[in-house]
Amino acid sequence: MKPLEGVTVLEFSTMITAALAAMMMAEQGARVIKVEPIDMGDPMRYIGTSKGGISSLFANCNRGKESIRVDIKTEAGQAMLSDLISDVDVVIHNFRPGVMDKLNLGSEKLRGLNPKLIYMAISGFGHQGPLSAAPAYDPVIQAHTGMTAAQGTDAPEFIRSLMCDKLTGYTACQAVTSALYMREKTQVGQHIDLSMLDAGLFFMFPDAYQNHTLLDDDIEDQPLLTDLMYQLTQTSDGGITMSAATDKQRAGVLSAVGMEHLMQDDRFNTMEALFANMDAYRAILSDTFLAMTTDQALQKLQANDVPCAKCHTLDEALSQEQLHANESLQVQDHPLMGAVRMMKSPARFGGEVSQPGNPCPAHGEHTHSALKSFGVSADRLDVLTSTGVIS
Repeated sequence: MKPLEGVTVLEFSTMITAALAAMMMAEQGARVIKVEPIDMGDPMRYIGTSKGGISSLFANCNRGKESIRVDIKTEAGQAMLSDLISDVDVVIHNFRPGVMDKLNLGSEKLRGLNPKLIYMAISGFGHQGPLSAAPAYDPVIQAHTGMTAAQGTDAPEFIRSLMCDKLTGYTACQAVTSALYMREKTQVGQHIDLSMLDAGLFFMFPDAYQNHTLLDDDIEDQPLLTDLMYQLTQTSDGGITMSAATDKQRAGVLSAVGMEHLMQDDRFNTMEALFANMDAYRAILSDTFLAMTTDQALQKLQANDVPCAKCHTLDEALSQEQLHANESLQVQDHPLMGAVRMMKSPARFGGEVSQPGNPCPAHGEHTHSALKSFGVSADRLDVLTSTGVIS
């Protein structure tokens, strides 16, 4: 039994944040019904590499779900969805503040219909303040949170991944499951607000904002952990990373390259001295590693128990033996997309590898079957279909 079996989630979303959060709940056993617009559905269906009219980005964020096509701008569509709420545990959306209220699907109304409902409202910047109505995409939030300033370069740099979108999704999933746990004790649901801005800054704060945490005048400045550990080391045929966070590991690096004497060098023999002379230390090691191949360097570092890794290409990352040992990847057949590679959920409840749910749904694939399961009558379905409210 998966931990969220018996939980029903109604998802209203476009793009990543709410979709990823709901997919994670589906992986943990929840029934997730994705409400999509009649015309094109979630725009994420059409972004990037695709087959059969569905993108791999959409597939990665929407597996295990049912898709229903509903015109939520119509009173009939709004009324039909409201009628489902008594049998729903979680509503999650990522529309701008006020949009769901205008659609008569706001938190106050739906929780009035079902006091046990968990209502998760994801926004870009929150429901108040000068940016509350502003549009938000991942690069915008990366810029607002200082993520672009924390990459160790002279100019701002983006992390070329949908970092803020995804970490907001993770935060949303964690908050919803916490609310479900609280509901088990109180029998009462609740409204949850979550902004990408707050989620992004909360994610960044522990390490990136170390020098903006202690506010007294007598603090002792030290280099950031990222300044010490996130250094690419070039070899003759590629690049590696090594993280020597302790004196023992640093001695292991020097032993690997035959430079143990540097541990006695006054420039490097204490952490304070090393911090002050880090550029010189790295320059000395740089030439040595450039004379080695990647394999040679890794063998020497591993023999000295130094945390290290080759900087893999994406293809190499997927072919690692460790992933095979972990049973982390799986290939499923999709009726429209063909063979689809999936990364299994990383959380292992009871030590068991979680099997992915069904592949992502086609647009509106489950409209009639899902609504019938909620008790919507055949006559009503016929009327809703003939009037274009559902399809």
